[in-house]
Amino acid sequence: MLGSAGAGKLIGRGTARQAPRTALARLLRDGGRAALALRALGAVELLLAAALLAPPPGPLPGAAAAFLGAGFLGYLGYARAAAPGSSCGCTARPDTPLTWRAFVRAAAVLAGGAAAALAQQPWWTAAARRPAAAACLVLAAAAALTALSADPDRRWRTPLRRLRLRITGHPLAATRARTAVPVAATVELLERSRAWQSVSRVVRSALLDHWDDGGWRILQFAGVYGGGPAARPVLVLFAVDAGASLDTVREPAVRVSVIDADSGAPVMATA
Repeated sequence: MLGSAGAGKLIGRGTARQAPRTALARLLRDGGRAALALRALGAVELLLAAALLAPPPGPLPGAAAAFLGAGFLGYLGYARAAAPGSSCGCTARPDTPLTWRAFVRAAAVLAGGAAAALAQQPWWTAAARRPAAAACLVLAAAAALTALSADPDRRWRTPLRRLRLRITGHPLAATRARTAVPVAATVELLERSRAWQSVSRVVRSALLDHWDDGGWRILQFAGVYGGGPAARPVLVLFAVDAGASLDTVREPAVRVSVIDADSGAPVMATA
């Protein structure tokens, strides 16, 4: 679990996109610092995972993992109290608010670290003595941690439903009616795009307004461009294919415009 979560934070493309919406950004008062902190934490998790698996055996890696798990629990308690609607950023993948799964994962890190620190023999010796029991334990732990790793709707149920629709067809396909894509689906697609990542530091609000024009769906957000005395309020406009959704495309074509909120003059534009 430490290795998977650490790799996701350190090299995952979603870290920079997710960081501004985590409770860590509120704690550090900056989305950029939150992204750096998440990547540094990912490196620590990867190092701990390697230390727990590699010889020579010793109590230090387990104690460090237990300390990290205790720190996770404290951070999650802060996140639940200070920013209950934010993501915790624990796995660098889900964008949903933190749930009981996050607390159980942190407790598992704490318990696993304590067990490793107090172990009387290295894991490879115990596995060699009782291979069948070790294999069953590994499979059970892998199944439990996989179930706790993310929202099951996003990880299993939604992909299975999409596969069923591709195989059997949409139940309303016989009507030959083109169903409009909900605005929430367009926003979800936008927030997974590279265009959103490129200007996410400018955005300072949720969706303010939206309209369709010529096959494009225009999404309007408020933001702040620049820093210090030169900072000025801006409007961030995204144009996304009105018929696109996560079911049809992976990386949509997005046009981005940032205009001055007072004068309407363009500040920056990209495609």
